[in-house]
Amino acid sequence: MVRLREFDEEKALDAAMQLFWEKGYEATSLSDLTAKMGISRPSLYAAYGDKKELFESALRKYARSHAAYVRARLQSSSSVKESFRSYFDGVVEEAYEGGKNRGCFCINTMVELAPHEEIFAILTREHQMYLSVLFQETIERGKQSGELDAAADAKALAQTLVISLIGLTVLLKSRPERAFVDNSVTVMLSLLG
Repeated sequence: MVRLREFDEEKALDAAMQLFWEKGYEATSLSDLTAKMGISRPSLYAAYGDKKELFESALRKYARSHAAYVRARLQSSSSVKESFRSYFDGVVEEAYEGGKNRGCFCINTMVELAPHEEIFAILTREHQMYLSVLFQETIERGKQSGELDAAADAKALAQTLVISLIGLTVLLKSRPERAFVDNSVTVMLSLLG
């Protein structure tokens, strides 16, 4: 007879994601995870596999959630330029809010694990490509509406903005002078025309 799980797997996975996001993979112990998730080690292993598999599940959950968030932000205004400005300003604002700046879980993983763990290199690259597609769709919308130059290379521009976003997110972890960041974001977004 199959035994029913005595905990909410999605809530437990969300708790693990939050902990990994805050501390990183290496600094998060199994004891940290079981305490935060409110489950025993055998339950963790039965539901999610080992620590690496749990991390992968948490990263996939984050990537889905983050992609939906980015899509919503980019569709928040009829103006493509305003949508990008709103999105990039939100990234900056979050970094300067009172609490600890965790950055982007996916980018943190790209820095910590992708260089030596192929699965995380693949997953973070997939997320980068998905963001690039979202950015490209938004740029194409701007070209069709006449807000952006019809001759603009939407794919190259989208990829450039994704690279800029990644660099910005990593830089923000050190909380540089705000004017430095604001000026840089203005120049990044000037690429839109």
